[in-house]
Formats: sequence, structure tokens, C-alpha cells
Amino acid sequence: MNVGFLPRPSFLTAEAQRFAHAFVSRRFSGVFIRGVPPHKKKTRQRIKTENAERRIIREVNILNQKMAALIEFETERLRLRQWIKSDREPFARLNADPRVMEFFPSILDRAASDAMLDRLQTLINERGWGFWAVESKQDNQFIGFVGLHIPSADLPFSPCVEIGWRLAFDYWGKGYATEAAQAALKVGFNRLELPEIVSFTAINNHRSSAVMERLGMNREIETFEHPSLPVGHFLKEHCLYRLSREKWRSSNSSGRDNS
Repeated sequence: MNVGFLPRPSFLTAEAQRFAHAFVSRRFSGVFIRGVPPHKKKTRQRIKTENAERRIIREVNILNQKMAALIEFETERLRLRQWIKSDREPFARLNADPRVMEFFPSILDRAASDAMLDRLQTLINERGWGFWAVESKQDNQFIGFVGLHIPSADLPFSPCVEIGWRLAFDYWGKGYATEAAQAALKVGFNRLELPEIVSFTAINNHRSSAVMERLGMNREIETFEHPSLPVGHFLKEHCLYRLSREKWRSSNSSGRDNS
């Protein structure tokens, strides 16, 4: 089972019984059990179905526990952690900076920025991973976010897990995005066991494309139109980058570490 492509753990547990029952009912409906008297066929089939349900529920709950455990980690210069209250003010400044938001549809006001922070924080609480807040170890200052995310938009290559970043302008040009993203890839491939991680951006966002290439990602030849943007929008055409776990591990001598 691919943890990156499953529903959020917050309702995996709540829906496990219905999910398992629906899955097994489809699988075993109409099964003819040879050699079993007609009045006992239903009992035998029900036992088989219940055993399968219990097995699926057990697997789902194990996955739920694995995904919900909070993941935080460090690099040489950075901490990637859960969001905290003091991140709100610098995050709002970042989201209101036209330089940072050049390749996004618009800047965000304080209410929209706080709402985004709340969503990112909630997703990490539910999954254990996501777009982590990034903090400089040198001065303990919040500098932006980097991490992994399941896009909500109906993209041509969905379902997928993407890697993304957004850093305050003062911290550009220092290699922080690449450093943090390399660590996030390690989490995605080793701890979450994702088979592939993607990244995408507007075709004229050359800075982000350069980071994707430094991460060893491969650009697809064909571009795509982002479904969340209106027809004719100058950011609608996007490029897609992919990186498989096999390629990442072959390119990283320490790639098989469990950190």
C-alpha cells in the first residue's frame, strides 16, 4: 500500500469498517462455494468476508499509526518542524511579499495566510508529515516552509505526492531550499516509502526549476495546464518534474538510511 496515495489518517480509522466491508463485499459478492449445502453457503461466505475485513482493518490501523507519528528533522543549518504560533507573523510577511509570490496567483492577506498555516499544521497533525515550517539553526528564525504534500487539485498526473517550498526573500540564494528539500526527499523515500515524488511550477519560474534539477529530478517533455487557474492566465502553463525512489537511492550513497 502506498501511504502517499491514501486518504488522510483522520478518517482512515473512522471509516475503516465501512471501507473494509465495501471492499470485501465487492470482492466476494456472488461467489459460488462448491460443495457447501445451500443453507450453509451464506455462513461460510460471511466468515470469509469477516476474516478479510479484520485483516484489512488491521493493516489500515497499522498504516494510520505509522503516518500519524509526527516527523521532524534537522539538516546542517536548518530545522524542519511542526508549525507554532510565533510563525504566523513572519509567514504573513512572506505571503504578502510580491517577490516571493511572483509565480503564485496573488499575494495573501493576513486572514488567508493564517488560514493556510492552520491547514498545513492540521495536515501534519493528521499525517505526521507535510509542508514543514523551516527554522534557521543559526538564529532560530522562521524562514518559510519546505516539504511534502498531496495536491488537492485534480492534476493530470494525480494521485501524487509533491515536494515544494516557499522561503522569505532574505533567505534566497543561500542554498536553503535545496538543503531542506534534499532532507524532505529522504523522509519521503525512506520513512514513507513513496515510489515517486513530483514537483511542478509555472514554466517561467526558473529559480524553482533550478532547485528541482539540483535535486536530481527529471523534467517531463510535455507541459500541462494547472486546473486551478483560469484559461489565459499567465501562470496556467506548468512544467512537471519527477523523481523515482530507485533513481534517488542510486544517486545517494546514504539513501538507504532510515532517517
